[in-house]
Amino acid sequence: MSLEKDIAKRSGSICELCGSAENLSVYAVPPVQERVADRSVHVCGTCNEQLEESSKIDPNHWRCLNDSMWSEVDAVKVVAYRMLHQIKSAGWSQDLIDMMYLDDETLLWAKEGVVDENAPIHKDANGNILTAGDSVVLTQSLNVKGSSLTAKKGTVVKRISLVHDNAEQIEGRVEGQQIVILTKFVRKN
Repeated sequence: MSLEKDIAKRSGSICELCGSAENLSVYAVPPVQERVADRSVHVCGTCNEQLEESSKIDPNHWRCLNDSMWSEVDAVKVVAYRMLHQIKSAGWSQDLIDMMYLDDETLLWAKEGVVDENAPIHKDANGNILTAGDSVVLTQSLNVKGSSLTAKKGTVVKRISLVHDNAEQIEGRVEGQQIVILTKFVRKN
């Protein structure tokens, strides 16, 4: 079966975002390695136009995400997550973002397409940009406040998370304990 037929069958020949049956096409969710059904969404002309051209986004059209964000299709959830972030100024979208659940892998994929111009840029001791999910190595031994734990130089901290309001801090697990680490004491692995 062709990609278009697979997606039409999955969607019931309606837009997987807003439910319209008008002017349907396949939208490959960026970043596109290859056009496959798992990474594509059936969209109507209105949704497609607004996904392709951010200047044409009408926040009221995207109220439909209240329903489609619960889809069992990861690609639909990723598009919903990204669009809700694009229209954060609408107020109601933040409520939907707060309710939304994505597994770790899908969340990483969704965040690839979210650009926040106000977000701090986290850099390691060498100036390399850190992103959520990276692994880092401690460049010196660190005493953990409020604990008898000493995180030793050379310790690898996997799957870090970024402190969103402070570019100088990340979080990670060391010896089973979640700690905050200053970025000046790590280098990207």
